Amino acid sequence: MALIPDDFIQDLLNRVDIVDVVERYLPLKKAGQNYMACCPFHKEKSPSFTVSQTKQFYHCFGCGVHGSALTFVMEHQALSFPEAVRQLAESVGMQVPVSDKPVTEEQKKAPGIYDVLKVAFDFYRAQLKTAPAAIDYFKRRGVEGKTAAKFGLGYAPGGDDWQPLKAVYPDYDWNSILAEAGLVIDKEESKRRYDRFRERVMFPIINQRGQVIGFGGRVMGQGEPKYLNSPETPVFTKGRELYGLPQARTAIRDHNRVLVAEGYMDVVMLHQHGVEYAVASLGTACTPEHVRKLLKLADEVVFGFDGDKAGIRAAWRALENSLPEVKDGKELKFLFLPAEHDPDSYVQAFGKAQFELLIAESALPLSQYLLKELAGQVDLTMEEGRARLVHIARPYLDELTQAPILKLMIGKRLAEMCQLSSAEFASLQAVASAPKVLEAPSDWGVEPEMADWQVPQQWQQAKSTRREPFSRGGGYKRGKGKGWNMEEPRPRLKPAGQYDPVSRALELVLFRPSLLLGQEPVELTWPVEGLHGLARAVFTIARQAPDLQGVELLARCRELPNYSRLSRFFSEQRALFEKFDEEDLQVEIANSLLAATQNFSLGSTLSRKEELDILSASRGLTDEESQEYLALLLRH
Repeated sequence: MALIPDDFIQDLLNRVDIVDVVERYLPLKKAGQNYMACCPFHKEKSPSFTVSQTKQFYHCFGCGVHGSALTFVMEHQALSFPEAVRQLAESVGMQVPVSDKPVTEEQKKAPGIYDVLKVAFDFYRAQLKTAPAAIDYFKRRGVEGKTAAKFGLGYAPGGDDWQPLKAVYPDYDWNSILAEAGLVIDKEESKRRYDRFRERVMFPIINQRGQVIGFGGRVMGQGEPKYLNSPETPVFTKGRELYGLPQARTAIRDHNRVLVAEGYMDVVMLHQHGVEYAVASLGTACTPEHVRKLLKLADEVVFGFDGDKAGIRAAWRALENSLPEVKDGKELKFLFLPAEHDPDSYVQAFGKAQFELLIAESALPLSQYLLKELAGQVDLTMEEGRARLVHIARPYLDELTQAPILKLMIGKRLAEMCQLSSAEFASLQAVASAPKVLEAPSDWGVEPEMADWQVPQQWQQAKSTRREPFSRGGGYKRGKGKGWNMEEPRPRLKPAGQYDPVSRALELVLFRPSLLLGQEPVELTWPVEGLHGLARAVFTIARQAPDLQGVELLARCRELPNYSRLSRFFSEQRALFEKFDEEDLQVEIANSLLAATQNFSLGSTLSRKEELDILSASRGLTDEESQEYLALLLRH
């Protein structure tokens, strides 16, 4: 990847106008000195996305995104930094310079590869027009002419000498770039060269800039391999690219949803029938980089798989690769087609409306799919089974590093399934991640036979080996664990406090100031310094004008110390809170205020166990407190 000089980037930002750049992608409305629009990075009804022409900067008060014109192009178009620089530079007629550092082999090869791939693309498309067998194949599959044109479908002939590309490359026999682009294969033994793709219908793979970077070919009858993809080249990496993404980008943005299918024909036929937000991975499992790219484009990602064993395995790999990338406010779902269908056949048989109804009714959210598969490995009617479920679920929960609220909610549901209270579950999690010996002080009155008790070895392991959701004998177990019927309606999970109740109360009040109506001013008993003092000041302003909107309250707090911290509180959980009704929010603000106040007034009226219960619910327990809590449980 080329290294772009810093002074060129600065010169580029000086030449572009961020208002012109943003207006290429969404309409802006003048609002005073700035411009406003509904944010393209999250769903909202009233505009909170601001573009400053004087500062050449954008900021969303709803989700907190901000940056320059270059950042906007990167995020909005899901481009890498060099790609965004090149696109922005081309828009103002600037040439991206090459730094004085040595040019890499990839930089030397890439332009030539793009050229030869474009020639091959044109050749395959032209050949389709004169290939009755290929035309008949696409007709039998239901592909219309306009759909074939949209995706640039083509045909690779065989030829007597397996060298049909020789007709368009005069230097076919010695041009090394043809091999580097994956178009030909060189046989070492015979010193002979021939085309990689022969007698196959062709699906070109196109990057975000509209350049052909590779191909997928499918046999029309019997033959192996059924699908053949380009090898990885300096311009094509299967783990980064998604088939159909350039064609799907507009629909993804309009629906705020992306559907990830398994095959090229799935994508082609879904688009033809109106499900135009569909893409596909390129003969590989969905990778973390795929997930990162998809989550930049939409808040809802649906993985659509065939209902066979291969589809189930692919779904589980997608789940594992998604866990470290998913963020609070984003939704990942898993859809399994009926056994006799794939997305291609289903949408042809039943149409767009029925397919989208299937997504709405049958797609499992990540949380349900994860717990359903893990529960299928154990017997929930037995204590040992429930203990094992906690054990095997822990490493998956640990992967949710960017979704602490989702992690908390899955943990609460897991605790319910295993018949544990939230405090007991939190204590087990804390002890399991801390390989320490639990010492029992004599003043706790622990029974003599328990004095040398240690944390079991299996609790001390910070990680455990994952198991895919299959039975020991190799058969797949689809949620057959006893004691939890996925058909039954699940209780709604409340937006429980994540860590600190003061922080949660601030987030809620900045989201909806009117939530303080009817709540006692308990914050007056809090300290006046630090976060508590900041919360007191914000709540005072909110109580004086409860009709304010959240953004208006935030604006009135600009003069307060730590305003930048308030801005983060304002944006972090809005997407989550919007999903809950007024009653849930009222319960949450009441609980948060109560928990925050109890932290300062527990006194001697509470037993130590009750005290730790409250602390666990409000801010979580430290390692020492978790060990103390576990000892108290054993004592009772």
